[in-house]
Amino acid sequence: IGFACTILIFMLSFQFGSYETMINSSIKINTGHLQIQAENYFEKRSMRLVVPEPEPIMKAVSAVESVEAITARANAFSLVSSNNRTYGALVVGVDPKSETRVSTLETLVKEGEFLTPAEPDENPALIGRLMAKNLQVGLGDELVVLGQGRDGSVAATILKVHGIYESGMDEFDRSTLHIPLDTFQEVYSMRGAVHEIVINVSSLNQVAAVKKAVAEQLDQVPEGDNLVVLDWDELLPGLTQAIKIDLTIGIIFWGLLVLVVAFSILNTFLMAVFERTREFGVMMAIGTGPGRLVKLMLYESSAMTLVGITLGILMGCLVTWIFEIHGIDLSGASEIMKQYGISGRIYPQLSLITAFAGPVLVWVITFMVSLYPAFKIKGLRPVEAMTHV
Repeated sequence: IGFACTILIFMLSFQFGSYETMINSSIKINTGHLQIQAENYFEKRSMRLVVPEPEPIMKAVSAVESVEAITARANAFSLVSSNNRTYGALVVGVDPKSETRVSTLETLVKEGEFLTPAEPDENPALIGRLMAKNLQVGLGDELVVLGQGRDGSVAATILKVHGIYESGMDEFDRSTLHIPLDTFQEVYSMRGAVHEIVINVSSLNQVAAVKKAVAEQLDQVPEGDNLVVLDWDELLPGLTQAIKIDLTIGIIFWGLLVLVVAFSILNTFLMAVFERTREFGVMMAIGTGPGRLVKLMLYESSAMTLVGITLGILMGCLVTWIFEIHGIDLSGASEIMKQYGISGRIYPQLSLITAFAGPVLVWVITFMVSLYPAFKIKGLRPVEAMTHV
């Protein structure tokens, strides 16, 4: 019982910690906690579905409680060419100043620097490590971008690679190129419009409340017509599905572990009944009722379970607390985990739910399986029980 409780506490804490790491990594690198977009933009990704006047909306949203940072972005799918190769890419226009408050993109730059042009007329670009490898370019090399503007015109420009980043998310590093929002506005004829207003809040627990408050703010400003608010769950459906699948697998494992414990307890108490049959027969012969013997067995099973659960909670919390401080090194994480930015350390999250959910389940199961051997005593006959060998 103690071992099962220890494993359940640590495993549940580890899973919740890994989920938060996955969510925060994806949110802080790319999507943010919330986004304001034109209706149907998320499904269609059309250049013409824009937030036409972002400034009044950003000002109104900034006043919402728990909103920590806000920025605007614009996106376009374009062809990006080097001297030797051409690839399709998502060109993202970001505000270099406000972007650093919303995302961790600046901290992911491994070579060069963030979007800080050395000359006034220079068009800097920030690309992923895998894109740089595919295009065979390095710092200072030029890239030609060819796409379509918001008004249907041809969008073309020459960019200079100022930085190369590595997020650990291969798809993001392979297909995304960042340029200053001012450059994007000029090249793609956006006329001040953007495609996304990205919002970060103080914690994941505040996302639902802030989403509701932001939606109310949009209803109160004229510029908020035909705009919607999406949270990270809607922006990253693949991540949500991965978490659900992993949680389902975890529940199956917990069930198997509890089942093994249940059979062990059942066997223990059945053997206790068989080995003490003569003792029970003597007690029944001198007047002890079957009901009292059943209570005695239930008290014994409850006491044993309580001791095991207490030891399990103490050991589980201690082990989890140690790893919560030092973390678990996943520097050699699998490719699947790297897709969600998990390539460093995971810190288990110890909480009331993780500390008591498993032990309570173990207690319920062990109590239920102890009922069968306890009630077998009711069928004993004193004479037969005393002659039992």
